[in-house]
Amino acid sequence: MQRLATGWFKGSLILALLTAASAQTQQTQPASTPSHTQPTLELVAQFPDRQVTGVAVSPTGRIFVCFPYWSDTYQGALAELAPDGSLRDYPDDAWNAWRIGSELDPATHFVCVQSVIADRSGNLWVLDPAAPSFQGPVPNGPKLVRIDLRTNRVAQIIPFDPQIAPPGSYLNDVRIDETRQLAYITDSGRGAIIVVDLKRQEARRVLETHPSTHAEDIEPTIAGKPLRDEQGRVPQIHADGIALSPDGEYLYYHALTGYRLYRVPTQALRALHDQPELLAMAVENLGPDVVCDGMLMDEQGDLYLTALEHHAIAKRSPRGELTAVVQDPRLRWPDTLALGPDRWLYVTVSQIHLMPRFNEGRDRVTEPWALYRLKLPAPTASHATRPSSDAPR
Repeated sequence: MQRLATGWFKGSLILALLTAASAQTQQTQPASTPSHTQPTLELVAQFPDRQVTGVAVSPTGRIFVCFPYWSDTYQGALAELAPDGSLRDYPDDAWNAWRIGSELDPATHFVCVQSVIADRSGNLWVLDPAAPSFQGPVPNGPKLVRIDLRTNRVAQIIPFDPQIAPPGSYLNDVRIDETRQLAYITDSGRGAIIVVDLKRQEARRVLETHPSTHAEDIEPTIAGKPLRDEQGRVPQIHADGIALSPDGEYLYYHALTGYRLYRVPTQALRALHDQPELLAMAVENLGPDVVCDGMLMDEQGDLYLTALEHHAIAKRSPRGELTAVVQDPRLRWPDTLALGPDRWLYVTVSQIHLMPRFNEGRDRVTEPWALYRLKLPAPTASHATRPSSDAPR
């Protein structure tokens, strides 16, 4: 299997990440710039008995977290985090009441929520792959749900039939283009991008046979241990992290089991969905970066990635320069990123590498799952270059 060095990358994609045990307070040095003090990682909340994956922060600062149905300790899919750290099922108890064996309709209840995202128009979008314990989608369960944050009520349900969420799929992350009324979703189970017309409630799978949406032949090493499943195999986790450029013109995506970042013009996704060969030609390989789960692009075109092998968050500039934002041993599998008001960057810690499925059936989680945040610096004049300046490598 291909193994990339976990310290230094060649060319302009250079990420220097120190691995000393005292990394909680150490500094990170990009090779091409002077050393700088990393921002402070602040604890927002801990979840001692609920494994968190997704986080969303509304423009007004409301925080929402989701907990996928991955174990028999599951307590509910989606919650709002109060300022005192308490959780309230969201939008209500009824939507969080479904359990395996339940007679409740999976079409109108959360089954296994993986990710959430807040838009600028006052909506919370909830992606439900409806695949408890990764055992495949529950019939009539996969869906994208829009909740009106003004009324705290479900305003729209977009169901996904087996053509969009087939057996073995796991709809993983979502981005919303409010201007064009489109959603883009990754399928980490089988590998594909899902394009959803939010007005027509129509969806289609694209790039499902393209290498860019599929895992690479690598072996990730998390906390010094190769990531392998119960059968001793490297998990094939396909298209996972996803980000949308500020102007909505480019979609960026990344297989979790992989080092390469890709992007595709969204115009090509819209116009060439029925011409897979031409669409494949529009995909750009932006070269190697880090083994990452969550991605997020800010308004300046900086792409933030969770660097799983480094307990870190990395940043890729519009020019393709990769640097470390923060490295901290508490970032045990940094999962999802969300940008809140005043440039606070939120990150969940899901500790997936410590789950029984990656540890010969033994649960190695000893610390609470958690939500952290850090303050990003104000943009500088160097952000004049837009994301479209990215050059394939």
